[in-house]
Amino acid sequence: MSYVTLSALPAGILFALVTTITPGPNNTMLLASGVNFGFRRTLPHLSGISLGVVLLMLSVGIGLGEAFVHFPVLYTVLEVASVAYLLYLAWKIGTSGELKVKSGERRPMRFHEAIAFQWVNPKAWMMVLTAATTIHLSESYSMNAVAMAVIFYVIGFPCICLWAGFGTAMRQVLADPKRLRIFNVAMALLLVFSLYPIALRLIGMSA
Repeated sequence: MSYVTLSALPAGILFALVTTITPGPNNTMLLASGVNFGFRRTLPHLSGISLGVVLLMLSVGIGLGEAFVHFPVLYTVLEVASVAYLLYLAWKIGTSGELKVKSGERRPMRFHEAIAFQWVNPKAWMMVLTAATTIHLSESYSMNAVAMAVIFYVIGFPCICLWAGFGTAMRQVLADPKRLRIFNVAMALLLVFSLYPIALRLIGMSA
């Protein structure tokens, strides 16, 4: 019978804490969204990230991780798509303008968009694949994925809220259009920099 053991729980909690609170594509975009749109308008983005990571973790538990083992080219395709999409997002952030814009010109990421983004988020894949293969909360692969999905949600949501909250707190400082432009460009560059592990791997494969 499959069950969840508590012996590996501290490791699971620590892994979720470290991976969700440290910089990455999600947190960089949440910081920028907090600055540009405020915390309340960023809530759908926050909720979408949490649910997206949960769904990704569960999908690995039902066999998607095994598919990457047997067909590594699929993972390479995912990495290329991730690079392309993150570069697009970096450009969108870097070219953002003032905080106060006309209705409809700019908006925060929507709930379903944040869910979908996790499927091309390299850090999210690293999180769930590492958790699935190194943290053993259950003898069952699928039960382990369920347990880690719960941990990621409970631990991760407050962590990513801190990034959006910090961005919101900076709105007064960045109300000046010039400062905001500098901030958005810096966030875009950080987003691009987060791609360097993938870039190194793809360069190594082509060498």
